[in-house]
Amino acid sequence: MEKKYISDVERATSVSSPASEPVLDAREKALVWKQDLRIVPLCAAIYLLCYLDRSNIGNAKILNEDTHNDLLSETNMTSYQYTIALMVFLIAYALFEVPSNYFLKRLNPSRWIAFLMLSWGAITMGLGGAHTFAQVTGIRFLLGVMEAGLFPGFVYYLTFWYRNSERSIRVALILASATLAGAFGGAIAYGVGHMNGAQGLSAWRWLFIIEGAPSCASAILVWFFLPDYPETAHWLSAEEKALAEQRLEGEGSHGSAKAMSWAEARDVLVDWRLYAHYAIYFGISTPFSSLSLFTPAITAGLGYSNLRAQLMTVPPYAVAYVVTVAVAWSADYFNSRGLHSAIFSFVGAMGFLASAVLPADAYLHRYGCLIVAASGSFACIPPLLGWLSANLSSTAGAGLAIALNVSFGAPGQIVGVWIYKSDEAKKGYPTGHWTNAALLLFVAAGSILLRLYYGWRNKRGSRDRNGASFAY
Repeated sequence: MEKKYISDVERATSVSSPASEPVLDAREKALVWKQDLRIVPLCAAIYLLCYLDRSNIGNAKILNEDTHNDLLSETNMTSYQYTIALMVFLIAYALFEVPSNYFLKRLNPSRWIAFLMLSWGAITMGLGGAHTFAQVTGIRFLLGVMEAGLFPGFVYYLTFWYRNSERSIRVALILASATLAGAFGGAIAYGVGHMNGAQGLSAWRWLFIIEGAPSCASAILVWFFLPDYPETAHWLSAEEKALAEQRLEGEGSHGSAKAMSWAEARDVLVDWRLYAHYAIYFGISTPFSSLSLFTPAITAGLGYSNLRAQLMTVPPYAVAYVVTVAVAWSADYFNSRGLHSAIFSFVGAMGFLASAVLPADAYLHRYGCLIVAASGSFACIPPLLGWLSANLSSTAGAGLAIALNVSFGAPGQIVGVWIYKSDEAKKGYPTGHWTNAALLLFVAAGSILLRLYYGWRNKRGSRDRNGASFAY
């Protein structure tokens, strides 16, 4: 049967519109849906657990602090030491992202991700037994090592299954589970807060134990049920496997591809346009990190106290989930990832900017601004990642570039742990809001400039190293 979708070169050089997207025939639609059912819900659930175990330290910081049974009080940590513990996690996260993507391809995704899950779940539970600053910091470093490879690994993993035009929405559904984790994390912390003193343990210790255990248990399911590659999927027929290979012939990664060669690594490392993508991702990483770790503290500074502050973290994340999925769908549908990233990073910037200039006691207005800021910040990430992967051609090169992209974001995440200063709580955290607003404006400007550059290159008839036009 003749293909009914246009080529990647024609798609990338055409005007960004729904008409320029591939038209899937009935066989392809059935195949994609079959893949979705097997892959997307499982990956989203895995990332939800990962994000819960990463960000629950923010809930533990203020959980039952009115009775001095919170993390900082019982480990005798200062706010400065707490920030150091957050930063150490991100240092490990940056160092181990690239090696992890190598092992994902070398050992197969199901085995590697299951190993990571079992490890980070056990480490999270171990954090519930920490008694000193040194123990908290050491355990957080190990947690960073084990969680480092998951998100870049998922972005890379999807290139084995989906075309360029199909990835942003699926990355969004996975990433958006982080916003669900933020919502669930606040609700869980609210409930666990009532367990303070049960079996002689403070509530924050129960929080780590309860949220780490599902990751350990789920690792077994991932080992057996996460499919590796289309060509090895037992639930695909021979015809479906052939169709999957045909669909991704010119714009996907392949399970049968060899490990990365030095020539492929060199091509990625010296391709300067990729560094523009990395710089833009650095800009979004600071808001992403600071919201992940300080939303409970921010809501506590908005007039909500104790356990209610945990509960009030739910609406911003719930709204962000809906917005993130909708924006990713639109970016894929209109084949316009750069523009969508620019628009919603600007929206996020306005949310932070308004929070910075409003009076500290304008609690209701600043809470609304927090919802806008969180929605814009999260929504622009999937199109950015989809945009990068759409401009990569080789299997090995994609794995390296995606990991480098997220690694470049790690310094931005480190910045995020410092900007919400505890001594500015009564002022409304102006330093954090101003910094995030500035960086999101940088993301918006960078996305527009890179989009214009790719358009200019395509009009000149330029091609990447593999002969394809540049995607918008």
